[in-house]
Amino acid sequence: MRLRLTPRNTGFFDLLAGSAQHLVTGAELLGRLLGAEPEARKELAHALRESEHAADESTHAIMRQLNTTFVTPFDRHDIYALASALDDCMDHMEEAGDLIVLYRPRTLPDLLTEQVDVLQRCAELTADAMPRLRSMKDLAEYWVEINRLENAADRTYRRLVADLFSDGTEPIEVLKLKEIVDTLEQAADAFEKVANMVETIALKES
Repeated sequence: MRLRLTPRNTGFFDLLAGSAQHLVTGAELLGRLLGAEPEARKELAHALRESEHAADESTHAIMRQLNTTFVTPFDRHDIYALASALDDCMDHMEEAGDLIVLYRPRTLPDLLTEQVDVLQRCAELTADAMPRLRSMKDLAEYWVEINRLENAADRTYRRLVADLFSDGTEPIEVLKLKEIVDTLEQAADAFEKVANMVETIALKES
């Protein structure tokens, strides 16, 4: 462990943990939206959008603190990149919810639930991991499990796309559903990116 001779602003840990907690809320709202009747989805999409705005505020708070802090608890660029990556997770989930409302697909494939289940688990694991950045301990299980979940999401994504192009769905419906499926896959990728960053940070700080 490197020796630090100057005080560090540890408020970043609380801010990062707060950002990750917004992801739990966002993933939970996305799951509710997916299972809701079409007429109830607009209200849930609005709540998801509000959660995304709150996540943006958390990201801005981290950036403001970066601009006013001389000594950071770990590399300044890594804090910036991690905050941005957490924000990307929320952005993709909010976009998926918005697309479901805007496109009004006739039916939603059952496998979409598996995609969202993975996102909910990723959000929970990420929120649990962020406070442990304070000690940089007991994080390996986090990034290993996120990688496993992302691989499962990839398999679900391929099955979904194959089904879309082989079950006789009308072309317009295929296009709508394909964009929703793609956005959920991007969210899973974003969670893996966060986990990869945490692994890199932990290795650099050990």
